[in-house]
Amino acid sequence: MSDYLKLIKQHSGDLYKLNKKHNLVSFLRLITIIILIFLVYKSIQTNDIIFVLFGLFVFICFILLLKIHEKISWNKKIKKHLISINKDEIIYLNKEEIPFEDGVEYIDVKHFYSFDLDLFGKNSLYQNLNRTATYIGSEKLSQLLLKLLKKKEIQSNQQAINELCKKIEWRQYLLSLAKITRDSKDDYQKIIDWSKAKQGKIPRSLNIISLINPIVFIVLIITTILTSDSFFIYLASTFFLINLALVATQLRKIKREIIDSRENSDIIKQYGLIIETIETEKFESQKLNMLKEKLIHKSGSVSSHIKKLSSLFSNMESIQNILAAILFNGAFLYHIHILNNLLKWKKEYSKHLEEWLGIIGEFETLNSLANFSYNNPTFTFPDLNKNHEIVFNELGHPLIQKEIRVCNDVVFKEKNLIILTGSNMSGKSTFLRTLGINMVLAGIGSPVCSSKANVHPLNVIVSMRQTDSLNDGESYFFAEVKRLKKIMDKLQSEICFVLLDEVLKGTNSDDKQTGTIEVIKKIISKNAIGSIATHDLEICKTTNEYPKKLINKCFEVKIINNDLSFDYKLKDGICKNKSATFIMKKMEII
Repeated sequence: MSDYLKLIKQHSGDLYKLNKKHNLVSFLRLITIIILIFLVYKSIQTNDIIFVLFGLFVFICFILLLKIHEKISWNKKIKKHLISINKDEIIYLNKEEIPFEDGVEYIDVKHFYSFDLDLFGKNSLYQNLNRTATYIGSEKLSQLLLKLLKKKEIQSNQQAINELCKKIEWRQYLLSLAKITRDSKDDYQKIIDWSKAKQGKIPRSLNIISLINPIVFIVLIITTILTSDSFFIYLASTFFLINLALVATQLRKIKREIIDSRENSDIIKQYGLIIETIETEKFESQKLNMLKEKLIHKSGSVSSHIKKLSSLFSNMESIQNILAAILFNGAFLYHIHILNNLLKWKKEYSKHLEEWLGIIGEFETLNSLANFSYNNPTFTFPDLNKNHEIVFNELGHPLIQKEIRVCNDVVFKEKNLIILTGSNMSGKSTFLRTLGINMVLAGIGSPVCSSKANVHPLNVIVSMRQTDSLNDGESYFFAEVKRLKKIMDKLQSEICFVLLDEVLKGTNSDDKQTGTIEVIKKIISKNAIGSIATHDLEICKTTNEYPKKLINKCFEVKIINNDLSFDYKLKDGICKNKSATFIMKKMEII
């Protein structure tokens, strides 16, 4: 947290200096306007060329001040975002709130683990990880959390995240640019749809005319000025109208290519700045350099191509200014030239655009995980194995405050399954989610909440919560059975990490016990690894039949001074103490 406080102090100092410069430049601009007005007045009054020359010099100074003012305003905007970014981190670390998007739109109750493990939504893993600000960054992060990477990809991500973890100022600068972008799914999709739309074409004859007619028009105007012959005025007017008519023939194509160009021009410009920031940074890890290499194009830097596209959209949008459009198109066929250049850009680069923008999302995703690593320096990158062994030392839930987090050692070897027992509130469900979330993090190259880990990355499949599907006419029981069927089908094709919480809750106790035992037998026959939590102690006896495949673990509760005490420490064996009867007696229910 001290680093964030230092950065706030640093950026606040820079912002203070920028504000002073901003005020000075604003004052100088006002002075130059006053001087310019005075010089114009004097030049008209005296007809003295010296006032005209001084006026020209002052005007140039005014333009330079405008440029300086624009640069200072931009730097102020960046500094404000950087201060806000660091303040958000302090708010987050102080547990005041989570000031980041929660990804509620990505909730999928049918996914194998995302809904059960609370990957998306309020207080979710996604919300805690998320340091993206563009649509594609948000999308890439959500997609990464929903899949298992190959071993090489995991290791590549680990190296990249570890490197970016140390680049805090660079990460935050990239995030500040992304925040300024302020794009949305619709904005992004319009740009991608435009890049994939059918390629338009300007007739070759019109291209030739667009080069000749402006020259002829300018020659006629000069000739008119020199000769004052009305015939040349007539010819110039004719060419002016012909040019307007030619532009009118292409209006449909122009409108099709505009795609809200005023807004998209600014967004694309920001994309270009983000890409330029990536292009100019030096990296050591293979993954980051591989992504950076995708931004190298044979005809120049990708950022320059993106900025050119932004400029073309901006210029194309000017057709909506009727007076300027008539003037420039009548004289120079201006929008024919812009359209031609835009279509050339589209032909040359549009097929790469989605990939280029996707790299922004990749970096935002890796930056999010690097920030997670930076905020949790005690978390570790797991070693990887291919022996179906999973070993976590001091494993904890990454979203529980470290001050109250209870960690446990967990070992899965020889493709075994833990039968987990414990009274209500003893920590069984939290432990299952702890296992699941850390396995998901390990499978994407992120650090995990453990002091040391050695993991065989596996697909995680979970059944912890089901809901009645009234619209489909499904009961809780049938929804649960369908979930178990999906799990068994998945286990047919691969070994997975399975987490089940109180199987068959929607049926009677005898049926539930028999069904649960059969489910366990089926799961171990598929060599699955994982844990199943249950309140039925009879089910634990199944370990006697399969001592090499099943292990009994439990969370115990103690009654101290007529009150329940939970230590949330994982123990060997079967739970002996019960809490439900004690609580009901204490509350005088029974």
